Amino acid sequence: MSTPAEILADEAAKAASVSNDGVTVARRSLSELIAYEKHLASKTATTDPAAGLRAMITRIVPPGGH
Repeated sequence: MSTPAEILADEAAKAASVSNDGVTVARRSLSELIAYEKHLASKTATTDPAAGLRAMITRIVPPGGH
């Protein structure tokens, strides 16, 4: 299965709409695809239980350290 980034790259190379014999097909806009990719990334981040712990650990600054 392709990742959302691969799908986005493939869609960017294709035409936005195509007409043939009176039938017109339009693709989703790149902004919609980017929003979908961001949605999937945020959904994945919230389902990972260790993500909150990692975020807390990266914010801990040892005494005297910056």
